[in-house]
Amino acid sequence: MSVEAVDGPSGPDGPYDPRRLRRARYAVAAVFCVHGAVTGNFATRVPWIQDHTGISAGQLGLALAFPALGASLAMPLAGAVSHRFGARTALRGLLALWTLSLTLPAVAPDLLTLCLALFVYGASAGMSDVAMNALGVETEKRLDKSIMSGLHGMWSVGALIGSAAGALAAHLGSDARLHHLLAAVVLTALGMAACQGVLDLRGTPGEEAPPRFAPPPRSALLIGAIGFCAVFAEGASLDWSAVYLRDVLDTSPGVAAASTTAFALTMAVARLAGDRVIDRFGAVRTVRTSGVLAVAGGLLIVLAPYPVAAMAGFALLGLGVAVVVPLAFAAAGRAGPNPSQAIAGVATITYTSGLIAPSAIGAVADVTSLVVSFGLVTLLACGLVLGAGVLRTGDRRPAGAAPARSGPPVE
Repeated sequence: MSVEAVDGPSGPDGPYDPRRLRRARYAVAAVFCVHGAVTGNFATRVPWIQDHTGISAGQLGLALAFPALGASLAMPLAGAVSHRFGARTALRGLLALWTLSLTLPAVAPDLLTLCLALFVYGASAGMSDVAMNALGVETEKRLDKSIMSGLHGMWSVGALIGSAAGALAAHLGSDARLHHLLAAVVLTALGMAACQGVLDLRGTPGEEAPPRFAPPPRSALLIGAIGFCAVFAEGASLDWSAVYLRDVLDTSPGVAAASTTAFALTMAVARLAGDRVIDRFGAVRTVRTSGVLAVAGGLLIVLAPYPVAAMAGFALLGLGVAVVVPLAFAAAGRAGPNPSQAIAGVATITYTSGLIAPSAIGAVADVTSLVVSFGLVTLLACGLVLGAGVLRTGDRRPAGAAPARSGPPVE
């Protein structure tokens, strides 16, 4: 989406004023944190929701597929919404829809209504995800330095905060309907406050609106393939690492759970620290090196004779895939004239990967073993090393150069 100024010309106090850009960066980081906090609050109360609806484990698995389905179908709409209302207004509305949708699953009385609630929950998650990533990419362009890894790190921080709040609510035995209502109110207020500081992108006069539904451009498909490999490894590790240590290496439940924590922790830390590495070495070299780490982690998992070695492998795998998805979104946003459409395409592919990874690992394990399943994860990690070159889009100017403007300035 080409953009125009909304608050006057650029200059010392205009849209490219460093103070305004810093404010926009912190504001979009806060949006990512709020978005992650919704997910954390929801995930911790899934057992309560299952008990409340009286559904079986298999039925719960079916219901939990609906958020990804809703997100995949709704994400292509985000570009048209942003074009019509402006990026800031669109993000404000979509983020509010996402935070308020947190209240829906807990009030569902049965399987059918839970599936519908989770479909809406996932659709609002996906559209707000595309909108905030598009704004993150535009902010990164104007700052002329990498921020996307840190933004996704803030999402992880938000998810951890939300999970802690949810765990406390569950420990106190609170009703999830009340917990999610209070969380939705607080997060909506925080989200609206954060949206005030983001860039206000608007379409230029006479610009043709993007189609409501359109296939992603070819560039997004190639970039999305890299994201697919990373998210597959992420989803497989988060859902199966504890099972792997318990069943393959015969560890205690506490040690097995610690492997999942190690994976999530290394991912969060790597994302928060990743921007400095990306600015120094570039996206392609960073992803190739990350791919090597991920492959090494996968091999260590598959060959590990002891639990400590497998835990180290999962930690290394988390370190290896951490920055890939943020870089995929950044590359998509620079790959063509319509960043929202390209980002929506990449997001759809990565959401699909996250949806199929846990079940694919289980299916392969049923036929063979979990060791073979994580051999598949290791093989996909090789794709990060081989395909990193597709992220070579929109090369940055040398440090200190004037920002490369993609259209007229924005606030």
